[in-house]
Amino acid sequence: MLGLLPHLKVLHILFLAVWIAGLTALPVLLAEQDRAMRGPFLGRLRQVTHRGFIWCVTPAAVLTVATGTSLIFLRAVFSPWMFAKLVCVAALVGLHVWIGHAIAAPSKGPQSAARWVPGLPLLLLCLVVAAVLALVLGKPDLDRLPFPIWLRQPLGFSLPFDSPNP
Repeated sequence: MLGLLPHLKVLHILFLAVWIAGLTALPVLLAEQDRAMRGPFLGRLRQVTHRGFIWCVTPAAVLTVATGTSLIFLRAVFSPWMFAKLVCVAALVGLHVWIGHAIAAPSKGPQSAARWVPGLPLLLLCLVVAAVLALVLGKPDLDRLPFPIWLRQPLGFSLPFDSPNP
């Protein structure tokens, strides 16, 4: 099972790169839709944005979370920095949902489609990605932070599968 870890890490990083690239490109495409306002270019741009979100960015997000979750359990990484990273992943999921809502809004009518300015989502994305990189690469000692006891030590419950000890 440990021979699988490097391959799983590579897949996790690959899916993450696609997800982050999509979250970077989609706000720019949404802003471009505001400039295109009419004509065949607008219809094509909306199709590309919608299909990119549905068929590329969302599967990459799901696969990133799935491979990351399996890595957590296979490596038994239950430390405070990992829980802080999971908070950042939740922020990425929230950003993903926000962008998806903005992509779907024009289909509900012109009044529900607000003008999209890509600056805020791109700034939030950069902050979250920087936080994830700092946590993953630095693995800071966060034991001094007031985490609840159930986050700091195992509660003695067994997993439904065997977990290898590193």
